Amino acid sequence: MIKLTGRLLCHNAEETEQVRRYLPEHIRLTREESGCLSFEVNETDDPLIWTVEELFASQQAFDLHQARTKASLWGQQTQAIAREYRVEEIA
Repeated sequence: MIKLTGRLLCHNAEETEQVRRYLPEHIRLTREESGCLSFEVNETDDPLIWTVEELFASQQAFDLHQARTKASLWGQQTQAIAREYRVEEIA
């Protein structure tokens, strides 16, 4: 399994609004992906920071998710938002 944990780091309220606008559809599409076991993105007490936790059944499923995300409206509209992620393989 592949686990991703980390944060989205918005620089300003405009980026936060982009996350709020495009995130629901991104979550829906991701959770429908084959191999997605868990996908959570949550706003923290700081409105500019969002936590991200993902779990995929395999490296292949994770790679397909990354490719879909990059090509998606979410990926295009939020590409300037900083991301701090840790990706690890777990048993």
